[in-house]
Amino acid sequence: MNGLRFGIRVRAWLAALGAAAAAGLVSAADAPAPLHLRIVGGLGSLNQFTRHERPFWETDLARLSEGRYTAEIVPFDRAGIRSQEVLTLVQLGAVPFATLPVSGGITKDPELTAPDLAGLNPDMASMRRSVAAFRPYLETMMRERYGIEVLALYVYPAQVVYCKKPFSGIKGLAGLRVRTSGPAQSDWVEALGGKPVTTGFGDILPFLARDELDCAITGTMSGNTIGLDKATSHIHPMAISWGLSLFVANGAAWNGLPADLQALIRRELPRVEHAIWDESERETVDGLACDIGAPTCKAGRPGHMAEVPSSPADERLRREIFASTVLPRWLQRCGPQCAAVWNRTIAHVAGIEAR
Repeated sequence: MNGLRFGIRVRAWLAALGAAAAAGLVSAADAPAPLHLRIVGGLGSLNQFTRHERPFWETDLARLSEGRYTAEIVPFDRAGIRSQEVLTLVQLGAVPFATLPVSGGITKDPELTAPDLAGLNPDMASMRRSVAAFRPYLETMMRERYGIEVLALYVYPAQVVYCKKPFSGIKGLAGLRVRTSGPAQSDWVEALGGKPVTTGFGDILPFLARDELDCAITGTMSGNTIGLDKATSHIHPMAISWGLSLFVANGAAWNGLPADLQALIRRELPRVEHAIWDESERETVDGLACDIGAPTCKAGRPGHMAEVPSSPADERLRREIFASTVLPRWLQRCGPQCAAVWNRTIAHVAGIEAR
């Protein structure tokens, strides 16, 4: 089934499907086995989807269940769904199972973006610590507030700055129009004197071609995959953020699954999650190597970009901007309860308290 047809069906679910369809499965009373799941995945052009999500749902599930269960999956960007809509659609049950983009896709609940705020995690080790500290609270909150079960957490490679012209360190972004994926990245760019332009991943190249952007923040390998190394000339290796997403299930849909299928998913999705995190860590390094045409480039296409070195001054400024701008603005958007949540979760590993 192609993405367009599946996207139309996703939209139709909102108005037409009853409780059985909202459970995301075809019941034994209505259709013969195997039971079939419908999944909305992450960005379709990236390795998280092509190497991990799609193979698991479309191949591994049937093999592991000996044919009792099957699934079809389509990326949200090819299903007629905007990233900002995924949370609501899952909560309503119109999309029973989905990869929910958090860092750039959440406007409904800023609290979910806490572990991947811009400037918080300069390396993968920091990202792992922040997510581990926040995860127990996140899983409980999603279940109690939205009736949604969190089954896995995925991450993209480091989100870094690509620019069409030379710049000297992150201070050099002052006055430049920089693509951002959400409010926290925009806060970070504004604190440097830059002009944030929030757009979807698919808009980066068209905006650059129309000269509506000077720079873009996106993943090192993601940028290489779409040819961003050809549309820009300079890259800064500092991780602004990473790109966190949750694999979630509508509570009614999850509770409607057979117990053995629930157990299989609980057992196997951590393996998928682990593989995605490990690959994102490798791709952060390999993506940068490919963008600049280093001989160590393996999985991407060798480019010809110039690397702008990250200096100790850049690192000090990253931490200062996070503490003085990004965290306080997130607290303003999130609400008074979020300071307490931050301080009992991520503050312990970040070393920065919310005041």
